[in-house]
Amino acid sequence: MSLESILSMLGGIGLFLYGMKLMGQSLERFAGAKMEKTLERLTSNRAKGVLLGAGVTAVIQSSSATIIMVIGFLNAGIMRLVQAVPVIMGANIGTTVTAQILRLGDINNDNIVMQMLKPVSFAPICVVIGAFVILMAKKNKTKDKAGIAVGLGILFIGMNMMESSFKPLANSPEFMNIFLVLTNPALGILAGMAVTILLQSSSASVGVLQAMSTTGGITFSMAAPIVIGQNIGKCVTVLLASIGTNKNSKRAVCIDVCMALFGAIIFLVIIYGYQAAIGFSFWDKPVNRGNIADFHTLFNLGTCIFMLPLVSFLIKISEKIVRDKGTNKIEEELALLDPIFISSPGIALGQCQKVMTTVAQTAMENYRLAIDCCINEYSEDKVTKVNENEDFLDKSESALGDYLIKLTEQQLSVEDNRLATEFMHTIGDFERIGDHCKNLLDVAVYNNDNGVMFSENALYELKCLDNAVNDILSMTCESYVEEASSVIHKVEALEDTVDNLVDVLKAHRITRLMGGFMSADAGISFVEILGNMERIADHCVNVSTQVHQRLNNESSNPHERNEELSETDEQKALLLLYEKKYIEPVIERTTKS
Repeated sequence: MSLESILSMLGGIGLFLYGMKLMGQSLERFAGAKMEKTLERLTSNRAKGVLLGAGVTAVIQSSSATIIMVIGFLNAGIMRLVQAVPVIMGANIGTTVTAQILRLGDINNDNIVMQMLKPVSFAPICVVIGAFVILMAKKNKTKDKAGIAVGLGILFIGMNMMESSFKPLANSPEFMNIFLVLTNPALGILAGMAVTILLQSSSASVGVLQAMSTTGGITFSMAAPIVIGQNIGKCVTVLLASIGTNKNSKRAVCIDVCMALFGAIIFLVIIYGYQAAIGFSFWDKPVNRGNIADFHTLFNLGTCIFMLPLVSFLIKISEKIVRDKGTNKIEEELALLDPIFISSPGIALGQCQKVMTTVAQTAMENYRLAIDCCINEYSEDKVTKVNENEDFLDKSESALGDYLIKLTEQQLSVEDNRLATEFMHTIGDFERIGDHCKNLLDVAVYNNDNGVMFSENALYELKCLDNAVNDILSMTCESYVEEASSVIHKVEALEDTVDNLVDVLKAHRITRLMGGFMSADAGISFVEILGNMERIADHCVNVSTQVHQRLNNESSNPHERNEELSETDEQKALLLLYEKKYIEPVIERTTKS
């Protein structure tokens, strides 16, 4: 094989892989979100799961991407393992579509229409038209459609280059001797696995085999074990990607590997058993692209038919291999931020949303625990829980920040980019709320250790402020989880009310200190509590504003918008309502006393 042929082969493989990736990425951007939602909704029975897995993989041209989607739904609790297995089976069937498309190269009809269906004819047309549209189009959806055409064209151009480089080998005895060795099923399977692992794609390795079949030197006895090995080799990519993931991810990958191995054993027994007993008439006859594509499809379809009734059995095997281990809150939640999802932004952001929901709930829990220690009943158990939660909030901010930075390096849609930006801002606000809760706890610990006590009036005032801060934090966390932007007006009005109430309580503190009704230590603790509660309310406004701006597609300065809102009749009515609810009781009690 000459240097020119080797370079042509390598270039063809490169173009083939790039064309597959470009086509798959364009298809995923164009229909990926719809595919994810379809997978999420329609996995009520095994047959639907198989069809969906096959359909999604046929669209996005990657069984690995489909399995990653499934893993995302498993982690999010949307899909159970028993629902995921049929989808994985379908994904393996869907990955055979590429090989079926490549068989178009076998067309030999002289009809002009049939000739135009040959890759050598329509591939350049796809590239030219697609490239022109990409250069001229302004809409991303139009560019994605054109990207599909360009990717398909490049894929076939790469295929043609590989075929051209392999054709001179048809008369090479050395080349034929290599393939004679591969009639040994064990060596054929290893060869198929090796090529697939090297190319990181079973579709690509099958495509290379189809290109080599044009030499006429590959028989069914050689191709069958290689194709079986290619289907085992494709599991390695996902297997490596599952390292460090949670147990459901590992179990899903374990099931994929088991299906490939069981399918290989079943087919090898049937094929070589039949050949030994009766014999295939085409055993030593050359195969073409279509024959390879058909066997590739038959293997995956047959494996699915054999394994579909054994879903429960496969799950039990995976549970024995991947056993449950005790995990804490930090491990369970942050395991959702798996790097395997980065290539699928929709799933990755869904995982971030799940962690953010837990972060919001944890911040709310820490506030209640810390303020209870300050003004109600001090407890060492509460102190321990607050410290554990604070550790979770700190680690979540760091992990989410790193994860989102990696995610924003991908090609995100406008909506996904806004959501990622919101997460970056709001995780900081929730973490700061956690810090202020920790500050409240420190005050409670100091008061408990040093015997600092608040008077009955001071406790009453703190409880009134607690009612307001608890309401604004509850309102913020609930609206954040439910993505409700309508509460922004209430949150802003309530934050203004908290500020006004804090000013009133500070004035009362000074009066008590001057009158000798409050010790200096109690006065310091009192103002520390006021300051931290006021800051918590401020961060609630920041969170609500971020959600409101994303959901309403706004980008205005929040402070300018707040000034405009403060002059509206609705805001004035809310301020009067909250003043009556939270401030007037404090003033009335002070007046009576």
